[in-house]
Amino acid sequence: MKRRDFLKTGTALSAGLALPTLVPASVFGPHAPSNRITVGFIGTGRQAVGANMPGFFSLPDVQIVAVCDVDRWRMEQARQVVDQQYGKTAPSGSYKSCRTYDDFREVIARRDIDALMISSPDHWHVAMGIMAAQARKPFSIEKPLSLSVKQGRRLCEAVKKSGVVTRTDSEFRSLRNFNQAVELVRNGRLGRLERVEITFPSDPAPVAPQPDMPVPKELNYDLWLGPAPVVPYTEKRVHTPFDLKIRPNWMRIDTYAQGMISNWGAHYFDIAQWANNTENSGPVEVEGRGEFPKSLWNSMINFEVRYRYANGVEMTARQTPDSKPSIRFTGSTGWVQIDGYPGTITAGDPKLLQWKPEKGELDLSGTLTDKGDFIAAVKSGKPSLEPVEVGHRTISISQIGLIACQVGEKLRWNPAREEFEGADRANALLAAPAARNPWAI
Repeated sequence: MKRRDFLKTGTALSAGLALPTLVPASVFGPHAPSNRITVGFIGTGRQAVGANMPGFFSLPDVQIVAVCDVDRWRMEQARQVVDQQYGKTAPSGSYKSCRTYDDFREVIARRDIDALMISSPDHWHVAMGIMAAQARKPFSIEKPLSLSVKQGRRLCEAVKKSGVVTRTDSEFRSLRNFNQAVELVRNGRLGRLERVEITFPSDPAPVAPQPDMPVPKELNYDLWLGPAPVVPYTEKRVHTPFDLKIRPNWMRIDTYAQGMISNWGAHYFDIAQWANNTENSGPVEVEGRGEFPKSLWNSMINFEVRYRYANGVEMTARQTPDSKPSIRFTGSTGWVQIDGYPGTITAGDPKLLQWKPEKGELDLSGTLTDKGDFIAAVKSGKPSLEPVEVGHRTISISQIGLIACQVGEKLRWNPAREEFEGADRANALLAAPAARNPWAI
């Protein structure tokens, strides 16, 4: 599939036109008695194979039936992982290999696929999510959801219009340490919440200028670029060939991602919003500073951003060259902190860690895994623990923090209107970079 053919679909999206819809029978009512949910994977890189596939493998009522990627080697590795998983548990000869695709639209259109796992690079998330919503296909989608506030809002509007079940794929809401911290804050065990202090992990040093390189034979680079402008291929722009363990290079380039403030912000800001009971809103004030490398890897680094909420809660988010991930909640009578991943939890008063919610209080002890929560939502038709509206509100915090650092001003944010008050320069940055092709959602 060539880029020009995808641009035709992009034009339809930009015009708000509905794409041909192939609706699985499951959206019209309960699933078959077996309750087996079939899942198609779009994107089979490091996150998909290392984290997302094992999450679904752990669910006995789920089967991955399709894998799709623009890198044929990665797609084949994913197929082998899936086949090995199901082949060893199936009666001899009964398992049939999962299908492979290089065109994600074919996966979306398959009538026998009940749900999607979108694990593509960040710059593809919104377009793929909108197409899934238009096809009324439930989907779980990797974070960060978007590259701009207005992009994210368009995705949410498409989802609202379709009524499709969604899940923002952040596993932090399913980790007990983070659940416990949210319980302590929301149930008032720290008194009145006053501050949230977040530290993000450090980034590698920016790379030197890179030479143009031949496109690897296994990679459809044209389709990998998708919504992004056409630029010559170089390995440090995309991902390391024949490797599913190294962090991809595109995560450090602002055309395709937004660095740690969004990568880890999608986790930590989500937990902060949840604890502050503002997951469908946001702060009202933001200011910050950061460094913007003049290199191929140009995502913001070494930053400090300060936010203030209408309820008086202040939140800081910082990164330094040697920082480690952590989040601390401080209330009028105590504090709780989580360090690292999956995290160790500490508190000013160790007795707080032995406390259990009482009847009528927020109790998150029964929280499902992120994949389990998504599948439960698909089956019930009820909202997941983190639908895309919540994920959008979370990543908006990252994006307005980035904008504050770009303009170098203290900004007033209106979370209801999703715009800055009296700040035209900042508001101009709420959209993705000017459309360079119809895919620039």
